[in-house]
Amino acid sequence: MANVSWRMKGKHLKNCNCAFGCPCDFNAPPTYGPCEGMVGMHIDEGHFGDVSLDGLRWAATYHWPGPLHEGNGTLLAIIDERADEKQRNALLTILSGQEQVEGTFFHIISMIVSTMLEPKFLPIDFEFDLDGRTARMSVPGVFETTSEPIKNPVTGDPHRISVKIPQGFEYEEAEIASATIKGMGEIEFDHTNRHSSLADVTFTQSGLA
Repeated sequence: MANVSWRMKGKHLKNCNCAFGCPCDFNAPPTYGPCEGMVGMHIDEGHFGDVSLDGLRWAATYHWPGPLHEGNGTLLAIIDERADEKQRNALLTILSGQEQVEGTFFHIISMIVSTMLEPKFLPIDFEFDLDGRTARMSVPGVFETTSEPIKNPVTGDPHRISVKIPQGFEYEEAEIASATIKGMGEIEFDHTNRHSSLADVTFTQSGLA
């Protein structure tokens, strides 16, 4: 049950180890068995009650041994080091699935994560171009990732693909790109030419706006 009104509007990036067109979006098993990668966001406009979240960033690295709905996931949350104590608590409350309606994105994630690692408060570098299908996000000692357009294997030209999920809980429309992702420290991975989703989203306590 959500007792606090909150909102996060901004740029959303998810890069994982699956082949282009993440099977999770189609209710199919991960391409290679486990599911691992990163998700993150730059909040253009946001609040948690009367606490402003404007301009802040959050990210997470994760690993599931199999399909997400089977659970047993491990997740590490990273909060922008610029956030003050109230903002940190607000973002951690959201990311942990509290103060939101059942069946929304962060609530679902909280149900399928069995190991929540101690959060980190670090600088988060982020570049994002939705139309160009390029992005870069990095956290020192935790992860680094880049996204670029998928290339036509014959001509080498950029190949544009977008996915629409009218009843999606993470996003309703995303540009699909090619990701390079490397996780260091507590959750390790290293993948190239894998799936990337770039989207403009607005999360609220009741779901996507």
